[in-house]
Amino acid sequence: MESEKILYTEGIVKKFGGLVAVDSIDLYLKKNEIIGLIGANGAGKTTLFNMISGVLPPTSGKIFYKDKQIQGLKPFKVCKLGIGRTYQITQPFRALTVLENAMVGALLRHSNVSDARKKAEEILEFVGLDHKKDVQGDDLNLPELKRMELAKALATEPDVLLLDEVMAGLNPTECGKVVELIKKIRESGISLIVIEHVMKAVMSLSERIYVLNQGKLIAEGTPEEITYNPEVIKSYLGEKKYA
Repeated sequence: MESEKILYTEGIVKKFGGLVAVDSIDLYLKKNEIIGLIGANGAGKTTLFNMISGVLPPTSGKIFYKDKQIQGLKPFKVCKLGIGRTYQITQPFRALTVLENAMVGALLRHSNVSDARKKAEEILEFVGLDHKKDVQGDDLNLPELKRMELAKALATEPDVLLLDEVMAGLNPTECGKVVELIKKIRESGISLIVIEHVMKAVMSLSERIYVLNQGKLIAEGTPEEITYNPEVIKSYLGEKKYA
């Protein structure tokens, strides 16, 4: 069923000493859905991604992917299961070409180098970077680096993609292009969780939005419900509405 949950957390907690960075969060993602994750810097959004993707083990709570518990698994195992991600700060292999960067992701499922190259070329065409495939990662501008970061994650052939501020630093025109690309990714059958501070983008993309504040979940609902939620307005959005 299309409405079936593909990923969900139960009471997930992350403590760093006396600091509770993520405080008992319940979140779910359905198949073929885009959900948004918003909140001020330090709200716990990236920490939550780090636990889902295996970068950090949770202090307590459970993470389910396709109804199997995955909390505490190493990142490469989580990725192999089908959860890909991008990072806030782009992390290209700067000495490699754009094609070779994408091939690094493709090698997860294609041990044959020629097969990995073919998959990487398909992904670069999909994200609009095929004309840059022979350029070194060092020589890309910021919008191109963002697309290459997406290509690396997509080349692992995920069923779920975690996007961490892929529009940060982009101008409105570039953000619009990324929004269209994210919609195309969902149309290809991938479910997405999107962390984003560009409110116009996250409101237009998301079917549901979760709002974190100081590690706690303070609201969850449709973009319209979130826009007019008094607690969200007070803690994050301010008085401006994003309908």
